[in-house]
Amino acid sequence: MDISVIIPLYNEDESLPELFAWIKRVMEANHFSYEVIFVNDGSTDRSWDVIKQLSDTNETVKGIKFRRNYGKSPALYCGFKEAQGDVVITMDADLQDSPDEIPELYDMVQRQGYDLVSGYKQKRYDPLSKTIPTKLFNATARKISGIHNLHDFNCGLKAYRHDVVKNIEVYGEMHRYIPYLAKNAGFDKIGEKVVHHQARKYGKSKFGLNRFFNGYLDLITLWFLSSFGRKPMHVFGFLGTIMFIIGFLSAAALGIDKLWCLANGIPQRLVTDSPYFYISLTMMMIGTQLFLSGFVGDLISRSSSTRNDYQIEEAIKCEN
Repeated sequence: MDISVIIPLYNEDESLPELFAWIKRVMEANHFSYEVIFVNDGSTDRSWDVIKQLSDTNETVKGIKFRRNYGKSPALYCGFKEAQGDVVITMDADLQDSPDEIPELYDMVQRQGYDLVSGYKQKRYDPLSKTIPTKLFNATARKISGIHNLHDFNCGLKAYRHDVVKNIEVYGEMHRYIPYLAKNAGFDKIGEKVVHHQARKYGKSKFGLNRFFNGYLDLITLWFLSSFGRKPMHVFGFLGTIMFIIGFLSAAALGIDKLWCLANGIPQRLVTDSPYFYISLTMMMIGTQLFLSGFVGDLISRSSSTRNDYQIEEAIKCEN
């Protein structure tokens, strides 16, 4: 099969027939073999009924229905598990992503050798309340991930090589960082394509400021896991050791100063009357806690069943 199209959706019953008809028209015009996987993320409207109707009349349509709303990442995860196409394409169900982009996305993966191609909505029809936070978010994501050629990490229109979706795990709200997940899994040929962005035709946007702030928290989590996930002692142990040494040296300096004053008959207040004593003591306690946190984290990491789960692309074995 050439292409799997995965469409996560939530309350998009009005747009689904038009979207599928558009996809079907593009696929048949380019003679692609394909499947369309709709993932109904706990919709409360008629979305599932529409998907079943489309499936009854088109053998290329598949559907997955969640009992409740879990979010886009779980929807993509389940869609990736079911996908069989050589190229997997994801798009939103609100008709803001154009299926006319599919042939060129397919070509970039299959013929130009990209592992992942992300869409870039250079000209957007979203309000400033969404576009400005999006620009700030993407700038931060580029800096932290090291993928400097992407301008729109969260674009729903993406194309993947089959191996990519089978070797990454999308969870929580990590769908925003799929290119970063792919890079961490060893798929580093990541490209970008300027795509046409259409104004929303049906329904309403699910974007909220809480997603903007949650996105930054997820980015920090992903950066830490990719950098220190298998070696937490390297960061916690290092910080803990530095803090303990500074606290210990500060406390020792106070003690030495007290002894020197006593030896020379200089009046000096009690060490415990100095605020620096308590600051030093606090730093030593925090340093000890950080060190122990790194130690416990290392023990957990070493006992994990996935501690030696490495991505092996190819292997050559000698025959005896």
